[in-house]
Amino acid sequence: MALTLDEKKAIVAEVAEVAADAYSVVAADYRGLSVADMAELRGGAREKGVYLRVVKNTLAARAVEGTEFEMIRDELEGPLVLAFSQEDPGSAARVLRDFAKDHDALELKFAAVGGQLYTEQAEIEQVAKLPTREEALTQLVATIQAPVSKLARTINEVPGKLVRTVAAIRDAKEAA
Repeated sequence: MALTLDEKKAIVAEVAEVAADAYSVVAADYRGLSVADMAELRGGAREKGVYLRVVKNTLAARAVEGTEFEMIRDELEGPLVLAFSQEDPGSAARVLRDFAKDHDALELKFAAVGGQLYTEQAEIEQVAKLPTREEALTQLVATIQAPVSKLARTINEVPGKLVRTVAAIRDAKEAA
């Protein structure tokens, strides 16, 4: 059944609103997946804060106009499911990558992050490996904390070395 003009406008508005706030978008060819598989994928995406939608390519192209994902317009070919990351840049790529491991029919086509388009599988894998917000904050804290803790260990080493030197002198005098 064909969509009415109002339904098309509503879909474009909804996807455009999501795209405006998203960190990244990943597209995958879903041919060969059953309805149950798609329901499983949607459930997993929802849990990870990923907006998942099958949209006609012409509507998707209109929806991403004026967003940082405008460059994907030329890549919209064939039946695609679009996944928009709403919590961190790598979440959509992780959801689709993990699902594709168990379902050979799902084929990742491209990812877009920060105005860059990635079409190679290795590049999409790198997007999937991007840290979550919590992981990035943990790495930042560890990086900031490392020099301070190294300085504390170095300062603490001076009295320790003095004590070991005095003990060595004492042992040498006792032996003599």
